[in-house]
Amino acid sequence: MMSKFTRRDFLKLGGLSLGSMAFSPRLTGMSGFDDRNLVRVATDSISVHSQPNDESRIVSTWFRDELVNVYEEIVADEPTYNPVWYRVWGGYMHRARLQKVKILYNDILPSLAEGERRLVEVTVPFTEPWRVSKAFGWQKLGFRLYFGSVHWVEAIEDGPKGQLWYRIYDDLTGFPYHIDTMHVKPISLDTLTPITPEVEVQHKRIEVNLTTQTLTALEYENQVFQTEISSGLPYGPRGANGLSTKTPEGEFRIQDKMPAKHMGDGNLFADADDYELPGVPWTCFFTKQGHAFHGTYWHENFGVPMSHGCINMRTEEAKWLFRWAVPPHEIGKTYNRGYGTLVRIHY
Repeated sequence: MMSKFTRRDFLKLGGLSLGSMAFSPRLTGMSGFDDRNLVRVATDSISVHSQPNDESRIVSTWFRDELVNVYEEIVADEPTYNPVWYRVWGGYMHRARLQKVKILYNDILPSLAEGERRLVEVTVPFTEPWRVSKAFGWQKLGFRLYFGSVHWVEAIEDGPKGQLWYRIYDDLTGFPYHIDTMHVKPISLDTLTPITPEVEVQHKRIEVNLTTQTLTALEYENQVFQTEISSGLPYGPRGANGLSTKTPEGEFRIQDKMPAKHMGDGNLFADADDYELPGVPWTCFFTKQGHAFHGTYWHENFGVPMSHGCINMRTEEAKWLFRWAVPPHEIGKTYNRGYGTLVRIHY
């Protein structure tokens, strides 16, 4: 049975500070914690305002990865595209760069066959990965794995303090690292099965309207799904690869699908300010340059451009699209490639 505690109970039981969240205690008989009104600061800093608008007085500031209790959601007048504010201690915070999180502890997989990989999802605000080498022993890496991110477990091994940890396969670097088994939940295989697989590829289509920042999925020209998205920034700085951050217009097809993708430079010792996004969930690539639909754990600001060129989606909605779009995902494979669903992107 999963046990529910408040954030205060969680910190009291473990004698923890927010900064040590990644090494929370193992409590006998406890398989999970659940904080329903907790958000993580998902950017450098966010101000608390005296009223739910940007023009009001700044009361205080919270910084990256700090956790904030939310007392109430407020629908204000502005900004019109995302008018939700959170009432917190001392005032109000706009939700754009806040991530709703929980603290859910999980049981370890009973076993993992040699050569088998299992998908897991992070269920705590963040967990800190470690790697081990003969030269340096155990080292904590520079980045964190955040709530809602998805990763491949490839082995169960002794961790830095002797307890069993998961060894994680990293598709970008090829270097494995380890995380606490309690901080991730194995993803049920029955939640990965294709949606409407009987509908042939020529009868499915994805429409992305960059003006309205919406995505629509159609079968036989009938709408079956629609949501807000965040496309690429039209005038963002070009990356090291020279690519524009603007989402390309035109007709494309889903080419590759990866349930977990490490996006970034592959620097295992990058700090929080670097572009390093391990475990981007439910990724469907539609260009050879790497543009994709995928889940998003670093903002809640859908309806306006936010990305480096990809189509940001809410994670559960990206998972739906991943299951619905062709080619179908083959359980256990790190990627699937094929002639996929038609994608039209336009203004």
